Amino acid sequence: MDIQDEVFDNIHDTLSRRTFLGQTGAGLGTLALASLLNPGQLFAGSTAPGDGPALGKPHFPPKVKRVIYLFQSGAPSQLDLFDYKPKLESMWGQDLPASVRNGQRLTGMSAGQNKFPLAASAFKFAQHGPGRMWVSELLPNIAGIAGDATFIRTMNTDAINHDPAITFIQTGSQQGGRPSFGSWVSYGLGSDNQNLPSFVVLLSKARNGDQPLYAKLWSNGFLPSVHQGVVFRSGPDPVFYLNNPPGIDRTSRRRMLDYLTKLHAEQSHHVLDPEINSRMQQYEMAYRMQASVPETLDIAHEPNYIFDMYGPDSRKPGTFAANCLLARKLIEKDVKFVQLYHQGWDQHGNLPNDIQVMTKSVDQASAALVKDLKQRGLLDDTLVIWGGEFGRTNYSQGKLSKANYGRDHHPRCYTIWMAGAGVKKGLVYGETDEFGYNVAKDPVHIHDFQATIMHLMGVDHEKLTFKHQGRRYRLTDVHGKVVKPLLA
Repeated sequence: MDIQDEVFDNIHDTLSRRTFLGQTGAGLGTLALASLLNPGQLFAGSTAPGDGPALGKPHFPPKVKRVIYLFQSGAPSQLDLFDYKPKLESMWGQDLPASVRNGQRLTGMSAGQNKFPLAASAFKFAQHGPGRMWVSELLPNIAGIAGDATFIRTMNTDAINHDPAITFIQTGSQQGGRPSFGSWVSYGLGSDNQNLPSFVVLLSKARNGDQPLYAKLWSNGFLPSVHQGVVFRSGPDPVFYLNNPPGIDRTSRRRMLDYLTKLHAEQSHHVLDPEINSRMQQYEMAYRMQASVPETLDIAHEPNYIFDMYGPDSRKPGTFAANCLLARKLIEKDVKFVQLYHQGWDQHGNLPNDIQVMTKSVDQASAALVKDLKQRGLLDDTLVIWGGEFGRTNYSQGKLSKANYGRDHHPRCYTIWMAGAGVKKGLVYGETDEFGYNVAKDPVHIHDFQATIMHLMGVDHEKLTFKHQGRRYRLTDVHGKVVKPLLA
């Protein structure tokens, strides 16, 4: 008998799995791998048929191979960035007509107001690109790529507060516990690079005191845990618990994983829990990432002109600009879904000042990412998405002055833009009314948006499902239609 097999048999006979993990190599680096794992599902019942791509191959030829989603958390004001309304200038300070609001619900922050004074933007607008898209002076670089982008001015959502609204656009439900967009993509289409996760999350913020973000936004929900988003952080330890603990070298880690695989195989044979196999896939991925992550996140060899393109913040780890540059490097390595969250857009007061902080932090880098992908030929099969969870009101929350106003949450209509594979260039889709309060033409609901992105990736959103607690779920729930006029 091989001495390693003899050791394994002794371990199997005399120690429980928990004791083995607790006494071996500091519990495999405490076995947390916190950025990769979801401890609550270690023994969770799962009906997953397996941990490979659920579809085997896309339903139809995809136009988009990878997605970079630049999520602007807190809800940028479309009326100060993209949706120019001269009517608000002529009616400055007047009360929003009741016929326009039409009894629509308000947040608790505005419900007590007796008046809803209309507030035009403090900033100038100009038209750009073949679609003559209105873009604020605050976004000169994004205005410069208007010819490569599709602007949707009639996005609308069911949620009126931040947490349910962000959860809704990221998971298709206002309640937590559902798989995120990137997790559905990973589950359905798998990975194109076995040494990196198929779904990576990057976090940044430009102002303090904004709405918090929670791990449920990139959670795998009830899908196998191998599809959870992996957060890459700035600094020397981008993924927690990825490096070996003191006293454990790479050879020891490999031997440890081999023994652990035997134990898991034994348990899987008796318990028949697919999540056990998912766990082993995660441990193996962590082992491979020890070599692949440092190489992928190394920007030291980027030429100066690239840093100049993305802006001075691109040299500062953890900033939005630096994360945009990392997103490009990740999709070069065939990471399928890269999600950036950028906090700071919740401006209920002091909007004219605070929105300038936010636009300065994102304008140059957002446009640079599109240009950089384009010059490398990557924009041909990569889609960049830019936008938040809902819009802002056309009236001021609280007191109104030319120098200072704030805007409350507005779910009825807002603007996002997309650039890259599969969407028309220079398109302006949808119209809002002259007050910028309601959709006048071509509404696009959150579920329609999700269905359209899935379609571009070769997935029929109605056919990518997962059976959980007796029901088949999908990203778009029981809603959503592909917005075909957006498609190239």
